[in-house]
Amino acid sequence: MLVGLNVRDLAMTRFAVSPLWEAVASVRIIKRPHQFPEHLAWYERVQPRLAGVRWQLLADLVQMPTPIIPTFVCPPPATSQPTLEIELASLVATPAEAVRASLDALSGPRSSLLVALYADPPGHLTRLAEAVRAYVDAVIAPYWPRMHTLLEREVLLGAQRMATDGVHGLLNHLDPFVQLKADTLSVEHLTRSGTVRLDGRGLLLVPSVFIGRRVWSNFGSPGQPVLRFPARAVATLWERDRTSHGHALARVLGRTRAALLHELAVPTSTLELAERCRLTPGTVSQHLGALRDVGLVGTHRVGRFVLYARTAAAEALLAASGTAVT
Repeated sequence: MLVGLNVRDLAMTRFAVSPLWEAVASVRIIKRPHQFPEHLAWYERVQPRLAGVRWQLLADLVQMPTPIIPTFVCPPPATSQPTLEIELASLVATPAEAVRASLDALSGPRSSLLVALYADPPGHLTRLAEAVRAYVDAVIAPYWPRMHTLLEREVLLGAQRMATDGVHGLLNHLDPFVQLKADTLSVEHLTRSGTVRLDGRGLLLVPSVFIGRRVWSNFGSPGQPVLRFPARAVATLWERDRTSHGHALARVLGRTRAALLHELAVPTSTLELAERCRLTPGTVSQHLGALRDVGLVGTHRVGRFVLYARTAAAEALLAASGTAVT
C-alpha cells in the first residue's frame, strides 16, 4: 500500500498506546497459539482462565485467518495514553451504519451473535464492551503493567529517533515493512494494496505486543489514520528463568549485573527492573550505579522518570560473550 503524506501529515504524526487493540489482537493467539510462538508461554498461562468467561462475541469478530479486523472494534486512540474504559466508550458510541459497514466487509457466514449485532448495533455494542472487559480481566490485566512499560519504552525510542533523525528517520526505522521515500510511505501488507492520501490528518503510530510480525493499518476510516507495528523484545515479557542468559558474562560481571544488562535492551526504570529480576529497587540501583561507572549503562530522563539503557560498550560486550542482543 502506498500512502501519500504532505507536510501537515508529517507534523501531525504522533504515538499512542492502545489497551483495547492489545485485547483484540491477542484473540488471534488464543485461537491459533502455534502461529505465535513468541507468545506460547502467555497462552499456556491464560487459556485456562477463559473457562466461564463470556467473550464469544469478541471472538466472532476476530476471524482466523485475519485479513481485516472490523474498524469499530478498535477505533484509533483519541489520546496518547487512553484507558480501556475510554476506548470502550468510543466503541460503544460507534454509529449503527459504521458497525454494519464494517461487518459487511467480513467474509464468510455470520454467527448468530454477529447477526444480532448487525440488527441492533447500539444494544449489542454494550454487550461487546462487557465481553471485552471480562476477557481483559482474565488474560490481559495481570500482565498489563509490564506490557505497558514495554510499550512506553517503544514510544520513548521512537521519540528519541524522531528528535535526532526527524520523522523521515523515524518512519524508515520503524519496521522492515515500512519505508518512506520523498512524500510516499510504502506499507507492505499481505492482503491489502492500493494508494491513499492522508490529506493533513497525520499518522498515529501504535506499538503493539500482540500484533505478530506484520504491521496493521487503518487509513480510510474516520479519525486519525493508524499504523500499528510490532514492539521489540516482546518475548521477554513471558520469560520465567533468567539465570541462563549470558553464562560467560555472568562469570565476569556476576549473575545479577549480567541479568540487568540483558533486561536493558530498551530503556527501563529501576522499579521495572526490580520487578522483572525479582530484586529490591535499592539492590538494582546499586548494581546499575556500578555498571554506569564503567560505561556499560547510561541514563535518560523522561519527565520525572529516569530510565536506564545499555551503552554501545555494553552491546559489544554482550556480542563478544555470545549473549543474544535483543
